[in-house]
Amino acid sequence: MEDRTHVFPVRVYYEDTDFSGFVYHASYLKFIERGRSEFLRICGIGHRELLNATEPLFWTVRKIEITYLRPARIEDALTACTQVAGITGARMFLDQWIERGGEMLTQAAVEVCLIGAAGRPRRVPGAIRKQMEFYVQSANNPAGDQEH
Repeated sequence: MEDRTHVFPVRVYYEDTDFSGFVYHASYLKFIERGRSEFLRICGIGHRELLNATEPLFWTVRKIEITYLRPARIEDALTACTQVAGITGARMFLDQWIERGGEMLTQAAVEVCLIGAAGRPRRVPGAIRKQMEFYVQSANNPAGDQEH
């Protein structure tokens, strides 16, 4: 964690690239998924904790809006950054971006929600809400002003 931003290192491997040697667009989604999963895990609300709860819950992505700014290449050292932009009844809004040496390559506005075992949305439990509210960023964050 750097202040209230989770920072997760990622290395680009051959499997992450397309025939041109640039990172394939879907690989960025994998990178931010890893960053998001690690962020939730270190907050104590990762997949295993929620699965083992009295009422099993699951994080699921409801919406992603991604913008590709610059390409990454094989063996680049990247950073997947995650900030909490807001939290409502059953949803959490995250700003995520991929950097290389401080240069933003990709940014994404991500909406996740909790669902129960039947696949229906569930309200974010009070303890989780309280914990995640600590991480909510103000409107002026490095990922840009994005409305949710």
